[in-house]
Amino acid sequence: MNREWNDRQPIYRQLRDRVVAMILDGALNEGDPLPSVRNVAADYRINPLTVLKAYQELVDGQLVETRRGLGMFVNAGLKGERAKFLAEEWPRVAATLERLGITPDELTRAAAASQRKER
Repeated sequence: MNREWNDRQPIYRQLRDRVVAMILDGALNEGDPLPSVRNVAADYRINPLTVLKAYQELVDGQLVETRRGLGMFVNAGLKGERAKFLAEEWPRVAATLERLGITPDELTRAAAASQRKER
């Protein structure tokens, strides 16, 4: 995970988003434990309560589950995250695309070009 934080949103949200990205990218798989709150706090030099708040958002979003005495583990499937994206983020993205006049073809070409650059 990136160790830099930005000022646009709270650190706990950025941490939550990073863990979600790790799940989506396959770095964390179904059933895998999340790093301990203490380890993440020490590694990133942030307050353990900040890590706990990020993890609690993952639990609330049903991406992870708490197993008493064992820690937090990645839940099966990402239906909740996909549904949340489609309900909350996609309408804003779609509205921005429409305002900018970006066509689906332009978006597809831009996505393909971006993937080529990443390789």
